Amino acid sequence: MELHSLKDSFDRVAKKRKVSYSKTHEVTDLIVQEISKAIKVMQSSTLEYQSELAELKKKLQEVSPLNQLEGAQKELNIALIKYPKALEKVFNPDISKAYQNIEFDSPIVNQIIASHFYRQGLFEVGNCFITEAQDAEAAVAMRSLFQELYQMLEAMKSRNLEPALKWAAANSNKLKENGSDLQLRIHHLQFVKILQKGSRDEALKYARTNFASFAGNHMAEIQKLMGCLLYSDRLHESPYAHLLSPTNWDTVTNELTRQFCNLLGQSYESPLSATIAAGIQGLPPLLKFMTVMVGKKHEWQSMNQLPVPVELDKEFQFHSVFVYPVTKEQSTDDNPPMLMSCGHVLCKQSINKMSKNGSKTFKCPYCPTDIDSTQCRQLIF
Repeated sequence: MELHSLKDSFDRVAKKRKVSYSKTHEVTDLIVQEISKAIKVMQSSTLEYQSELAELKKKLQEVSPLNQLEGAQKELNIALIKYPKALEKVFNPDISKAYQNIEFDSPIVNQIIASHFYRQGLFEVGNCFITEAQDAEAAVAMRSLFQELYQMLEAMKSRNLEPALKWAAANSNKLKENGSDLQLRIHHLQFVKILQKGSRDEALKYARTNFASFAGNHMAEIQKLMGCLLYSDRLHESPYAHLLSPTNWDTVTNELTRQFCNLLGQSYESPLSATIAAGIQGLPPLLKFMTVMVGKKHEWQSMNQLPVPVELDKEFQFHSVFVYPVTKEQSTDDNPPMLMSCGHVLCKQSINKMSKNGSKTFKCPYCPTDIDSTQCRQLIF
């Protein structure tokens, strides 16, 4: 990857700088040593200083500090000159040529930006942004939602699980519908926390009160927790010492954030963060494409879609709309995706065109299988 070559260039600069730094110290220490010796001799001698100064001059010429430093400094300068060129090669200083003037829905964009601030707990910054954007009503709704989440997360940093337990209890039915065992995980942390204090009886009482409703699906985990009671005074030396790991709190914190956003109909990751990260990943091929476009004198602004594929990692692939890769048609309620007998998928309109409205068979464009349109079935995402 290009970033690896950039890292190699940086490492070379760092290495040359280290060599130059070490050589400078070495030569400087040698000069100081020779001067110190000459001073001691002159202080202890009654002879005139001229002979000692001449001897010092001779030794310094033998040391030849400039010649010794020149080589190391020259190599460092060469590396420093090459590094900006490597930076320019990897990081294009002008990315404006990949910009296309597209009309955005300003209120939605403002809400996405403000939501990002609120997700980070930057409520004052989010409020200021929304005030400047003159979209206060949306701010009130988003702020109140994420304030509740932020209060729970802040409490968990202090190992206080009460706010999270109350929220999980109030939303227990919805969490079960989502297949989440978050409520049990929070009770799990609280149980271990009580046991760590040495309160064995209190921990047993807590387990009897809160674990019974989860016994049907999570008996093995509950039995493991009950085993901890045997080691209440030395849990950190027991077979259950892993339950004390701080990573357990991090896992529950992430799951709480995920489920909270899920119940609000919000994505786990900030849409703004995901958009910027995807844009950074897709920018290099766009810039290369634009260079070709300029050479062929094609107009980028007039294009409705990218003529070249821009590959993104799976985390940035959100296909809520099926797109037929040949004709680039998007599926709709009137033109849904259809699964053919060979396992490939086409839009309904494409199948109708290729089969002459079901009057004949046709070959799948992906494989040589003959397709009967009457055997195609609609996919529902």
